Amino acid sequence: MENFREGLEPVSPYGHYFNSSELYVSIIGVFEYEIPINLVHAMSWLENVFLPIHPRFSSIMVTNEKGEKKWKMVEVKLEDHVNVPIIPTGLSPTAYDEHLDDCISNIGMEKFPQNKPMWEVHIFNHPTSNAAATLIIKVHHALGDGYSVMSALLSSVQRADNPSLPLTLPSRRSTEAQSGNKSAWARVTQLFSLALNTASDFGWSFLKSTLVEDDLTPIRSGDEGAGFLPLTLSSMTFSLDRIKHIKTKLGVTVNDIIVGIIFYGTRLCMQEISHKSSNSNSTALVFLNTRKVRNYKSIKEMVGDSEAPWGNRIAFLHVPIPKFNDPKSSNPLEYVLEAQKIIKKRRTSLGVYFTDRLLDIVKKLKGPEAAARYVHGTLRKSSMTISNMIGPMEQVTMANHPLKGFYFMTPGLAQNLTITIVSYMGNLRVTAGIEKGLLDPLKFKSCVENAFQMMLKAADEVPTHKKF
Repeated sequence: MENFREGLEPVSPYGHYFNSSELYVSIIGVFEYEIPINLVHAMSWLENVFLPIHPRFSSIMVTNEKGEKKWKMVEVKLEDHVNVPIIPTGLSPTAYDEHLDDCISNIGMEKFPQNKPMWEVHIFNHPTSNAAATLIIKVHHALGDGYSVMSALLSSVQRADNPSLPLTLPSRRSTEAQSGNKSAWARVTQLFSLALNTASDFGWSFLKSTLVEDDLTPIRSGDEGAGFLPLTLSSMTFSLDRIKHIKTKLGVTVNDIIVGIIFYGTRLCMQEISHKSSNSNSTALVFLNTRKVRNYKSIKEMVGDSEAPWGNRIAFLHVPIPKFNDPKSSNPLEYVLEAQKIIKKRRTSLGVYFTDRLLDIVKKLKGPEAAARYVHGTLRKSSMTISNMIGPMEQVTMANHPLKGFYFMTPGLAQNLTITIVSYMGNLRVTAGIEKGLLDPLKFKSCVENAFQMMLKAADEVPTHKKF
């Protein structure tokens, strides 16, 4: 922390891109409390716990004489960052649901002033269908990615059952066999496959970012203003144990299952609205954490020359959404396996690495705004984004308030449909940010939930002794 205070810390490349004339991306965390919010406790938590977590929360972005963006520490006036919306009292939970949706939508469209740290808190102290009160925290994506924000959250909450005990996270063990004893020929074959996959993946990603656009469908309007228009949120919850039940039958990962459910549900929704869109060319951009380690680290471990540094260490993985014109798509489990095969092929290439190097070259030769245009093109030419974070297994308290649930959204991604996933207390919370007027959020939610039930039923029909 001392090095940060002594000089100006450089802004990361994606910090540049996400705060440019092309893109303006934020992260909104929505925290549902079991009890009304005590304003005194909340302000104390913000001042003594949240604010000291990392210098980014006390820094503004400035430009030096060379045109380089840096982080500069400033004095923070807490009252400038906390808002309590004025809303009528005595309304029904359903009415407050609508007020909360409007509040989140408006917060997502507003830009931060550049003369103070780019974060804010909104206290919605009214009972909705999901919570007695809701705390909304918005941070600019330039401050850090989902990994950084979740690490900050985990360092600022405590277990509700016993604050002295550490939090536990869902297992991230891979289902794939270890390959340490491969023969020399197998290794040569693997390297050859890696080279082919890398060339194919990098070439396809380049084309998708520059020349080839997804088809216009019910989930993609092609509007240049995508990302700067109001969003409506649709949230759904799935049991992690039931997803693991499907995982056991298929021998894949939890991420493969949930991405398969989202893809299948999205195609069902598209087909209901327009039958021809069931075999349209549609692509999802899956956010990847590019750090050397995947498990969360403490804030102290993320400072300096760390394997898991604070900031934006992300990449996009282009994943074609499987079409319904494929005979295999008649079985939802085959649909999951098809999605898993595509993702595995993309992950086992170096396409993401070369795309990152390409962005560095563009940034050095033409400047960060040109690189931001490339990222904007990548987003705008695809149909949806998917980002995933792992949360604690136990219930936690935030500012001495028991947390019933939470979810997040990333407005500003130049798309009409954004999907986020977070685990908490044995459940997966899937939230869709849908451009208002483009798609019925209840229809989309129903289709994704139907996809889950169809996959669960299909998994139950697979014999226990047999891997599908």
